[in-house]
Amino acid sequence: MNSFLAFRSLLFLALFPGVVAGYVPYRILFESGRLHLPALSMTSISAMALTVSGVLILLRCVWDFFAGGKGTLAPIDPPRHLVVRGLYRYTRNPMYNGVVIILIGEAWLFASSSVLRYAALVLVAFHLFVVLYEEPALEAQFRESYVAYRRSVPRWGFTTHAYEAGTGSTA
Repeated sequence: MNSFLAFRSLLFLALFPGVVAGYVPYRILFESGRLHLPALSMTSISAMALTVSGVLILLRCVWDFFAGGKGTLAPIDPPRHLVVRGLYRYTRNPMYNGVVIILIGEAWLFASSSVLRYAALVLVAFHLFVVLYEEPALEAQFRESYVAYRRSVPRWGFTTHAYEAGTGSTA
């Protein structure tokens, strides 16, 4: 069971964030002739560090969905348990934040205003998906536990106090 869940998690990681934060920016950069690594500098190192931090955030969230939620990041194969561990204790949407951070890092690294505009569109799409589908679905599935979580943890941005599952508050 866990090996099949791990396979699904990796598959959906490649299909969703892999396409949004990998393939589409690659195509944008390729088509615009900007697909070349810049010279090593403090700016390029900072941009790479930002991109890598977004990747690490994304991977941690996929792990939390797998290990704690017993599901994947795909809406068709969601976690069976409400995930309120790791970065989810500080923000309700760290996975989306991670993807946007990757895109901003890529835009910065390749000096691409086209990738930056794409990142803004992705952020708007994420917001609409969260508000119109994900939050109502989570409330229907997890009821009061999600309502308490939503009350304590911001949709975007971060809280400085970690959410404590079961207490409905931040510590």
